[in-house]
Amino acid sequence: MWPNLKTCKLAYMYFNPKTHKDGTPFRPIMNTIDSPTTNISRLLDQLIRPIFNQKVSHTTIVDGWHLIKRLRQYVNDGHLKSTTLFCTFDINNLYTMLPQQQSLDILVEFFQTFQISNIHSIDHQTIRELARIVIEENVFVYRNKYYQQIIGGAMGSPFTLTLANIFMWKWEKESICKMLPSTEIYGRYIDDIFITWNDSQEKLEALLKKLNSYHPNIKLEYKIGTSLPFLDVTVSNNNGNLSTSVYHKPAAEPYVVPFTSDHPRHIFRNIIRAAKIRAIRYSSTFEAFNTERRNIRFMLLYNGYPTRYIDKEFRKFFGST
Repeated sequence: MWPNLKTCKLAYMYFNPKTHKDGTPFRPIMNTIDSPTTNISRLLDQLIRPIFNQKVSHTTIVDGWHLIKRLRQYVNDGHLKSTTLFCTFDINNLYTMLPQQQSLDILVEFFQTFQISNIHSIDHQTIRELARIVIEENVFVYRNKYYQQIIGGAMGSPFTLTLANIFMWKWEKESICKMLPSTEIYGRYIDDIFITWNDSQEKLEALLKKLNSYHPNIKLEYKIGTSLPFLDVTVSNNNGNLSTSVYHKPAAEPYVVPFTSDHPRHIFRNIIRAAKIRAIRYSSTFEAFNTERRNIRFMLLYNGYPTRYIDKEFRKFFGST
């Protein structure tokens, strides 16, 4: 865990634009690769993340395909009605708004709730102190000035994601999971949340308003409707029938590994195969699949893949499925 004094560097902050959001806000990123607390952060993440993933798998959405499978089960159980609403919401600036002391307390509470006395012979208080160092001793430079982060954690530090997830575990356990009927779907992917709803939109909006007042640092931006995107899938309730398709963010550029790069040839084949598998899994209609197939072709052409190569790989793929 000790930092290497020869390679240790002060963290620095930079910004990435959120091109898919109105007004193009910026996301602050902390480059902590060689910072003094990086080794501690990596160790905590390696120790705690697998435990967290195991304990909360029932409320976690792994990816779009995972959501589709849950929705199909929801349909098979007879819960999708013609009036069923979908709701997606995300947490504003989750990483940078984490209350530090409360997050550390919730970390210990997480261990106690699941009766985890120690991890690799490291007790709760030692883990809490290591986590405190990662969160509170986050010093960085920006425009030749030194700063210390006093709210939240560094977006770029490995353990920040795990601590944010544990903080959200407490939030969802004490709030929405108590308010949502057990027959409905609740699933979270970090700070993006998806739920189903079989009551009026007014009651759903009242629930969301209550959630927005649960914690001063947790503010939601939500969308309600019968057809909504979540992660990389669009889900729609067409009068009680579920339909799904691949979703592409409007501002997303269709970049993949260029064909002119020096990557091994199997990388190009795998890109096409992965895109085709996603198209087949996500597309509930032949029309949706054909649309995505055209998108894949355009993406490949845009990145310099020859037409003959694309056609050949398409034929090979469909000949083997």
